Amino acid sequence: LFHLFCFRFRQSSGRRVSLHCLLDQFDKDLPVYLKKDPAYFYGYVYFRQVRDKTLKRGYFQKSLVLISKLPYIHFFHTVLKQIAPEYFEKNEPYLEAACNDVDQWPAPVPGKTLHLPIMGIVMKVRIPTCHDKPGTTQLVQSTQQVGDTHISVILPTVHEVDLFRCFCPVFLHSQMLWELVLLGEPLVVMAPSPSESSETVLALVNCISPLKYFSDFRPYFTIHDSEFKEYTTRTQAPPSVILGVTNPFFAKTLQHWPHIIRIGDLKPAGEIPKQVKVKKLKNLKTLDSKPGVYTSYKPYLNRDEEIIKQLQKGVQQKRPSEAQSVILRRYFLELTQSFIIPLERYVASLMPLQKSISPWKSPPQLRQFLPEEFMKTLEKTGPQLTSRIKGDWIGLYRHFLKSPNFDGWFKTRRKEMTQKLEALHLEALCEEDLLLWTQKHTEVETVDLVLKLKNKLLQADREHLPVKPDTMEKLRTHIDAIILALPEDLQGILLKTGMT
Repeated sequence: LFHLFCFRFRQSSGRRVSLHCLLDQFDKDLPVYLKKDPAYFYGYVYFRQVRDKTLKRGYFQKSLVLISKLPYIHFFHTVLKQIAPEYFEKNEPYLEAACNDVDQWPAPVPGKTLHLPIMGIVMKVRIPTCHDKPGTTQLVQSTQQVGDTHISVILPTVHEVDLFRCFCPVFLHSQMLWELVLLGEPLVVMAPSPSESSETVLALVNCISPLKYFSDFRPYFTIHDSEFKEYTTRTQAPPSVILGVTNPFFAKTLQHWPHIIRIGDLKPAGEIPKQVKVKKLKNLKTLDSKPGVYTSYKPYLNRDEEIIKQLQKGVQQKRPSEAQSVILRRYFLELTQSFIIPLERYVASLMPLQKSISPWKSPPQLRQFLPEEFMKTLEKTGPQLTSRIKGDWIGLYRHFLKSPNFDGWFKTRRKEMTQKLEALHLEALCEEDLLLWTQKHTEVETVDLVLKLKNKLLQADREHLPVKPDTMEKLRTHIDAIILALPEDLQGILLKTGMT
């Protein structure tokens, strides 16, 4: 018996020093949902249990755990499947050889096809970039080099799970679950094994992609987790978290949580489990309770019968799980995009006009996000333009605006737009004749300008501002020209200050 699963844990607060500067430089090119979270690590586990009558328990168990900052579930599970079975037979020397292979890997650059050797095979993967069209997979080309004796394994994805297999027992309620995840509602998945628990939690977090799920989620949560008391206390409302659990103890400890998904054994691909019902929470007493979605939540949107018919037809025709997952993923993507496009459109309108950017004044501020002003835009440019689904979209938006996912999304967008304003301000400065300006101003004002321009360069570099390389070069040339026009004693001081 073996289980492949994943867990997620908080980094201790005293150790937030970035040991990940290498990863930081690639983060900016990743889609938001694949960026590493500075506060969390992932643990990827291959767990094996073998019968052994000589032991008191009657079986021998061992795990191989891979710790990473990167949320590349499918990729790391593929690595574990390749090395764990052999490691259990050959122990440490085998693991050392695997680590030597990993040491040869190139940097995880988004958008490039990477060739990663691991114990006799070469994995070919492509990490998505933020410029990829959402919902598309850039296929890795299968090219065998002459004289290449390694077997190639092409990974179609680094991070996605088998969405349909996870949603299969509850696909009638997939739209309601999408709403609960979107709104950051407290959600528990009770499953028979760590694999099913972690896959289902990851599928839930994935279902609002390309939006990032900004709250905490624990694919496999146990009584030994350091947040156990914090998340199970009854003295306050349950937090905005998705927990995956297997221990029967949680059925009692978490029965006050508002939304609980109880799943049975996940069936192999091609089999359809009995569809579970939505049940009242008071009916959930133990982990032995029947599978179901236990909640009193009333969805804002009407159920989309089209997608249900499409998936049911696929089941009857024995359509492969991968094909069903493609359909379900596209459906969730279209639903999320229909929801987010009106917000994107409104937030873009908060950007000041380019003509209001003056090189000699600080960059203008973004306009404030006004919920009621946004709600008014929905009459003409709401989700009805792109979605066939009817229902209380306004109510869903009002609820979303109070959620951690809106807060995280808006902070990210505001940061991007502020950086864009800073970049436009830099470009405006570069277009000015700065040398002419210095001739009309005092020495003190000129020195002040040089220091400000140097700070701008440092900021552009540090914050990865969206500035063209030639703009940066132009600014450096301006700075050098201004310094050379100053008296020699000042030149020496200014050339030593910062970078030019």
